[in-house]
Amino acid sequence: MAYQQSLQAYQTNSVNTANPGELTLMLYNGALKFLKQAKVSLAEKKWDKANEYNKRVQDIVGELIVSLDQKYPLAKQMLSLYEYLQERLIEANIKKESSILEEVEGLLTQFRDTWKQAMVLAKTQG
Repeated sequence: MAYQQSLQAYQTNSVNTANPGELTLMLYNGALKFLKQAKVSLAEKKWDKANEYNKRVQDIVGELIVSLDQKYPLAKQMLSLYEYLQERLIEANIKKESSILEEVEGLLTQFRDTWKQAMVLAKTQG
């Protein structure tokens, strides 16, 4: 019990002290974690759990959409990509298809890795 409370306190502190770039990275990592859990749940035919994890990923993608700064042209492109991910997640949830989740996972992994590289570049340049 004490371990759980300490972990929760650490996680809360991490979020509260993170800069916007780190928060975005946390969102990507969280989405990937829940995607993996959704795939496992689908394989085990635990539909309720798969649905729960899939909806968590959808919520995170929704948060990524809200966090876009529309004054940059790249934001419009990312919005289209995030909307595509949302559509695919809904489709995967309806059809119970792990292959769709794998597609979403691949895209989110690319986004996360690119974001990590951008954070490193930003630190070295500024």
